[in-house]
This record gives sequence, C-alpha cells and structure tokens, in this order.
Amino acid sequence: MTPAILHNRTYEEIAIGDSASLTRTAGQDDIDLFARVSGDVNPAHMDPEYAAGDRFGHVIVHGMWTASLVSAVLGNALPGPGSVYLGQNLRFRAPVALGDTITARVTVREKRPARGVVALDCECINQHGQVVLSGEAEVIAPRERVRIATKAPPPVRVQRTARFDALIQRARTLPPVRAAFVHPCSVAAIRSALEGREQALVEPLLIGPRARIQAAADAAGVSLDGLCIDDVPHSHAAAERGVQLGAAGEVGVLVKGSLHTDELLSAVVARSGGLRTDRWVSHAFVMDVPAYDKLLVVTDAAINLAPTLEVKRDIARNAIDLMRLLGVEQPKVAVLAAVETINPKMPSTLDAAALTLMAARGQISGGMVDGPLAFDNAIDREAARIKGIDSPVAGLADILLAPDIEAGNIAAKQLQYFAGADSAGVVLGAKVPVVLTSRSDGVRGRIASMALARLIAGDRPDKGVA
Repeated sequence: MTPAILHNRTYEEIAIGDSASLTRTAGQDDIDLFARVSGDVNPAHMDPEYAAGDRFGHVIVHGMWTASLVSAVLGNALPGPGSVYLGQNLRFRAPVALGDTITARVTVREKRPARGVVALDCECINQHGQVVLSGEAEVIAPRERVRIATKAPPPVRVQRTARFDALIQRARTLPPVRAAFVHPCSVAAIRSALEGREQALVEPLLIGPRARIQAAADAAGVSLDGLCIDDVPHSHAAAERGVQLGAAGEVGVLVKGSLHTDELLSAVVARSGGLRTDRWVSHAFVMDVPAYDKLLVVTDAAINLAPTLEVKRDIARNAIDLMRLLGVEQPKVAVLAAVETINPKMPSTLDAAALTLMAARGQISGGMVDGPLAFDNAIDREAARIKGIDSPVAGLADILLAPDIEAGNIAAKQLQYFAGADSAGVVLGAKVPVVLTSRSDGVRGRIASMALARLIAGDRPDKGVA
C-alpha cells in the first residue's frame, strides 16, 4: 500500500477562514482501545448495565476521544506537521454514542505574527448536524514547508467475534417464551428480566416476595409495568413454584434470580418436582472464544462435582444434543485429562477411554467422542500432530468434557478472563432449560444465555434437549 503524504501549511500560507476536517465513526473498538491507553474505565463508557441506569440511558464514548479528533486535524492538516500545540479549551455539548459519525473541523480565527501563533475555532458535529463539542485551540504554525510520507500506526487487534449475535438473532425468530425468573430480588436479576423482554426472547414471570421484587426494581430505577408477579414468601417457595410451573408446561424456561444455585437445582432434580427426565442434569458453558474458529462447549463446570462414568455419559449426551440444536451435525467431544494416554493410576483417563468405547458401540450417539485428550491437543491440530495423535476429534473439538467440576470451571474461567471469550450458560437434562445467572455476568452473556434457553425450549419443550 502506498503511504499517504502529509503536507503542512506554513504561517505565511495560512489565511483567516481556512479550515480542515476529518470524519470518524465511533465503534466499540474505539472505546476499548481508548480505555486501555488512557486508563479511563468509567462505567459510563465500559458497562452497558450501569450505563442503562445512568442519565443518558446507554454507553457513551469518552469525551476525550472526541477531542482527540481535533488534535488529529491540527497535527495532520491545519497547520499540520511542524505545529506546536499551545493550548485548547473544550465544551462538551452532547454525548457521543456508539455508531455516531463525528466530523471534527477547525477554522482559522486569528493570526499573531509576533510568535507565529494561529488561533482556531474547533467543533465536532454528529451525523444529525448536532454540535457535540466546541472550543478554541492555539498553535505555533510551522515556518518551513514539510512533505512527508505517513507511517501507518502499528496493528492493534481487539479480539471480538459475532457468533453470539447469530445465536441471538436465530432465537429472536421464535416467539418469546414464558420464562420464570425465580426470586429476582436484586438489581441484576430485575435487569436480566427486562433485557430478555426487550430482546423479544422471553415473557418474564417474576416469582418471589412482591415487596422485595419492587424494592429491587426501585434500586435499579426501572418500572415493572407489564410484568406479572407471582407473590410467594421466600426463595425456597419461589424455587418450588417455578419448578411446578415448568412441570405443568406453564413456563418454558427457568432463570435463576438472587437465590443460591443449590436451592434452585435441588427443586429441579427433586423426584416430586416433575422436571426430571431419564438424564442426569448438567451445565454447559457455550463459549465464543476469539482465538478459536467456532463455538466451544465446556461441560460440566457448575453442577456435578466429581461425576461418575454414568454421569459423564449423560453430560456428553446433553452437550451433543445441544450442539446439534445449534447446527453442528456431528459434534466432536474431547474427553479431557491431564495426559492423552491411558494411565491406570489416573481414573479420568480410564473414564475417557470408556466413554470413547461407549460412543463406538452406540451407547452415546449423535457425535464423535475421543479421549483421553489433554487440553492442548483437544483444541490445536498442530499440538495433536506433534504428539502423533491420530483422531477425528483432536484439535477440532466442539465440546470439552471436563473430568470434574474444578477442571471444568478453571478451563471456562480461563477462556473468559485470559482469552476474552464471551460465555452463555444453561442447565440441560431437565424438562425445561435452566439459566444460571451470575452477578459477574455481563449483559451480552445474560442475553446469550436466554437466547440459548429459548432455542432449547423451542426444540422439544416437553422433553428438554433430546
């Protein structure tokens, strides 16, 4: 690519009324990179959940990002290279939102020959013609002409994919499912219900103490108009009521609110509750890992502490059925262990070998199962090649089946926090899907989890994922 050429305007060449401009569209990468460079992580810019309750109702772009466009015009065009920036005053007139197209323009207002100072009026205007920033700048203009090829800024990669967007859009092609939000007595739980309704994924039914639900809505600064509330006295009763409605087919999804996971799941798996099937229930994290070329399931990282071989068989079956629902015709299941060879002293390798044989004999159907595989050769073809592993699963896994909850949870959290993965989670194996929300979940993860549950409910709402 031929580099662009920058050339300046000397003090003598500049006339009052001269102007220059540039135009940029504010995107998520601009916010993320500006936050990283500046250290400004104000939640008004970084946290959609917080920003939804702020005065503007949405994330706004850093004001100094907008101001930096003025600096770019001064440094690149008018006066351009060789200028010395003396001072700037700014007035922020209106917020800049994601997707706004901003034109920064500077216009020469005054020349001061004694020092070669040029004063310029500055303004930034959005795509609607609204002034979002105004001010004045003073620079010492260059005395000598400069013509120089630009050096491209170094490449910076913000890892982000749109796989969850496709999942959410697919779920929105279905009518909203009635979802029981069990004991939604926190700000996060209330917002989750409203987000699901706004995305046309669910029709929320709030089950819990009415007064506490209302207090949470007041704390969130939102209205409960149009939402149904099933008033029960406490969290235990809310869990039982949610399960009762799910078993009766009156709701198609359960969503955990501000009660402990064990309390909700105890009601879900109780034989008297009516939600059990012939499967063990298990949890699946569906992860969108930027460094991986497809969605990846990590299971079980939340429910089964030390699963037996029988339980692992159902964890695999649940995950295979989920991935088939998401469009993977024959999901590849990597049964994880610390090593990729069978070691009688390591029970996880024996279970992995048994699961592989069970799949070969039809006891696990719908996907390919292989193990034991270590994490590296489960997801990286080159690592598998170097170790001489000949497997249709190695390096291509759709599902990582963990040996126990600790390994699964660590793997999922590492992918989230080290690899920048988005994650959605759902409980499988019951008659209705169950969304286990966490206080640390972002808006995107919560919406993706509800979209996932919506797709499952739309598939076989009477029998869970099957």
